[in-house]
Amino acid sequence: MTVVVSGGAGFIGTNLVARLLADGVRVVAIDNFLRGARSNLVDVLGHPAFDLIEADLADPVACADAFDAAAANAGSIDAVWHLAANSDIAAGTSDPRIDLRDSFLTTFEILLQMRRLGIPRLLFASSSAIYGDHGDAELSEDVGPFFPVSNYGAMKLASEAQASAAAEAFLAQVIHFRFPNVIGVPATHGVLVDFITRLKAEPDVLRVLGDGTQRKPYLHVSELLDAMLIGDAKATAKVSAFNIGPVDDGATVKWIAEQVVARVSPGARIEYGAGNKGWLGDVSRFSYSTARIAGLGWSPRLGSHAALTRAIDEIARAEGFEGL
Repeated sequence: MTVVVSGGAGFIGTNLVARLLADGVRVVAIDNFLRGARSNLVDVLGHPAFDLIEADLADPVACADAFDAAAANAGSIDAVWHLAANSDIAAGTSDPRIDLRDSFLTTFEILLQMRRLGIPRLLFASSSAIYGDHGDAELSEDVGPFFPVSNYGAMKLASEAQASAAAEAFLAQVIHFRFPNVIGVPATHGVLVDFITRLKAEPDVLRVLGDGTQRKPYLHVSELLDAMLIGDAKATAKVSAFNIGPVDDGATVKWIAEQVVARVSPGARIEYGAGNKGWLGDVSRFSYSTARIAGLGWSPRLGSHAALTRAIDEIARAEGFEGL
């Protein structure tokens, strides 16, 4: 089997590439290295079943050339794992063209190449951000209507819609994996990276956006991959969607800040802002139903707090903070 992983040099893409290669899958990763890095793939660059192509998948010509190269290098392509996107919600809020280009146009152009080359299956990295702000209501895959509050969520929802239309026209199967907050290494952004980077620059104080009451579920990247691969193997519908996340109420930003300080800079004071949102487009709390993916046999081993504790240590070590 041969697959393309778009965004294959990013945080989740890097981990997915390694897992697929370990499972005996031939992988072609495509990345523009805007947020991903070639160094993230150093352990697999010499693997005989791995190819890496640098390309901007939002550009029609570059996308077509990249898929032609992928097909030439690997032969027929069985599926695309589409992870290429803007992963920084706050940045997309400042400039909505970032999400249009990097989150939606990548999807649109990839689907055109899948149609041209007869690639039958799309496995799409979607997001909880498509739902919008439903407070404490439990979000199932059938909740609606969807009212995303960030440009990132809007473009992920548009990508789902475009892929669903492609399934009606030419794809054999589309699977939407709706992610929670995914943590681990090599992370490039997010609350843990943000806090640790701030403490590295200013060890005596950690300034937090919002009042710390924001509460969200967190999942370690290793368990996300377990869920995605089970969905890939067992989903049978032409178009399906799966929430992936821990089976708990999540963790507060206050708890996270305290744990990061304890691990990275004990004694630093924490200064909180006002309100329960960190930035425009932030969803301060949400709750997931993961019953559908659980029905395929997946359940996480780590709750949000345990996943965060593990990821804090991983990211701290990656940033040069040895174990205490």
